[in-house]
Amino acid sequence: MKVGIMGGTFDPVHIGHLVAAQHACEQANLDEVWFMPTHVPPHKVEAPKATPEQRWAMVCRAVEEHSHFRPFDMELKKGGVSYSIDTVNELLLQYPTYHFAYIIGADMVQYLPKWFKIDELVQKISFIGLQRPGYIWDMELLPEAIRKAVLPVQMPLIELSSSLIRKRLAEGKSVRYLVPDRVNEYMVVNGIYEPQAAD
Repeated sequence: MKVGIMGGTFDPVHIGHLVAAQHACEQANLDEVWFMPTHVPPHKVEAPKATPEQRWAMVCRAVEEHSHFRPFDMELKKGGVSYSIDTVNELLLQYPTYHFAYIIGADMVQYLPKWFKIDELVQKISFIGLQRPGYIWDMELLPEAIRKAVLPVQMPLIELSSSLIRKRLAEGKSVRYLVPDRVNEYMVVNGIYEPQAAD
């Protein structure tokens, strides 16, 4: 079984995440993509606006109709800061016959040498780097062990981010078509990211 790991804060999950997962699934011949929300991401200073429970609920709704996508709550259950090496060790313990690959953006590929225990990580899993139009990366700048662990995958340019969605919702604007319908419904019903009343 070849599984792609789509990690992230997912605050909220949006169609850009789903498009990236689909392209990775097709071009890297993955059997499944597991969407794994982080509890506390190590690379981000700002805490997520939505609660872990809300982010999990949105991910579940986003992937429910795709036969190859699965929500996976290992890092949310564990709590605390999520380091990839700890997650990978736990995954390989639970699924010793599976091959795992992290799906990451092109900008994150260049950042790989700074990942915690990256030398150990590249011995255990591979990486799928999403190459979007207009972004140039230089694989030659990466150490050989990391370079060998990265599979480049082409992806269309989608100018969409969770922060943009939060901003639009905070301004009272619609995000329909930017997130799956069931995610949009959940955000509206639960008042997540809604406009803040002025003091």
